[in-house]
Amino acid sequence: MWEQIRANRCRSAVLITGMAIMLLLLGGLAGQALFGTDGAIIGIGIALVIWGIQLAIYSANAEALLLHGAFAKELKRDDSPQLFNVVEEMKLASGLPFLPRIFLIDDPSPNAFAIGSKPDNSAIAVTTGLLYRLNRDELQGVIAHEMGHLKNRDVQFMTLAAVMLGSIVILSDIVLRTMRFGGRARSRSESRGGAQLQLIIFIVAILFAILGPIMAQLLYFACSRKREFLADACGAQFTRYPEGLASALEKISQAGVRATFANKATAALCIVNPLSAASLFSSHPPVAERIQILRSMAGASLADYEAAYRKANRGSLIGTQSLQEAKPQTIRAASDAGPVESHHDAREMSHRAHGYLTLRCNCGLEINVPEGYERNEIRCVRCGSVLPVG
Repeated sequence: MWEQIRANRCRSAVLITGMAIMLLLLGGLAGQALFGTDGAIIGIGIALVIWGIQLAIYSANAEALLLHGAFAKELKRDDSPQLFNVVEEMKLASGLPFLPRIFLIDDPSPNAFAIGSKPDNSAIAVTTGLLYRLNRDELQGVIAHEMGHLKNRDVQFMTLAAVMLGSIVILSDIVLRTMRFGGRARSRSESRGGAQLQLIIFIVAILFAILGPIMAQLLYFACSRKREFLADACGAQFTRYPEGLASALEKISQAGVRATFANKATAALCIVNPLSAASLFSSHPPVAERIQILRSMAGASLADYEAAYRKANRGSLIGTQSLQEAKPQTIRAASDAGPVESHHDAREMSHRAHGYLTLRCNCGLEINVPEGYERNEIRCVRCGSVLPVG
């Protein structure tokens, strides 16, 4: 697998370099359009400052910001022993030298994502909808997919790509807002030819400010699509049960529930992007195609995934040496285990993670008492019964 990871990184480095060139070009053109002949250096300087600030923020607090933005809360083993058991199983199967932290998002839409630039801040976040909608085999497939991202260090690269994309979008917005209010006033001493040239630069800068973020986003998506296929290959290999991941992808994509936690930053990291359908502008390959490849596998090894991938007319994914070193793996039998948590238990777990104690009244009403509630009892608003707290 290392061979394919290295090749993926080389291709991705080229794409990131392209995004960097776009950022500097946008800065230079905008600077010259706004500040005159010598303004290109000023524009490039501003672009580098924006990129540096973005990079510093992402490097220092990327994981915390993403998790906070998704309203995720860290779980302890006692909260969901079965979920921790699944994560530990996939950690052993993947050979990952560390156990990622586990976070829960209270959202009925089934989804998951992995983050972490370093082992000590790596984490896998799952929604409550994922825990009660998927059976154990399907959940195992999702966790294995996310373990694949962590092992392949996809998240580190995608964070850097997101920084580049964010910088281009911010700079483009600044340029368009500035030009909307008149831009640079032309000097009286400026020659007619110079004025015409400046007008051309002004128009090119506007076009680049509009099209730059779109082109950068296409490059960003090109970085991520093959990584999803590679993570699917890892998921099938780690679980030895491709159908588990295929069925999970099917349920997630057909759930029909809006993901309230998702934003532009977290959506691209999710196992199925909840904000965009399969298109040129999607960060993920079509789910139907991913499912078809997984269900076409004759075994559970990397070589089996490569054969199914090629059969789908996708070309080559995994390197020759990695395929030669891949050991044959037969597909294991399905288990009969259901979801690791019920709908009710998943919601209650989320309430505990957010610092609430759930009390059940005999009338059927559930009352969420915040942590640190000062009284020893609380009255039910429906039937008037007094319930002890603690």
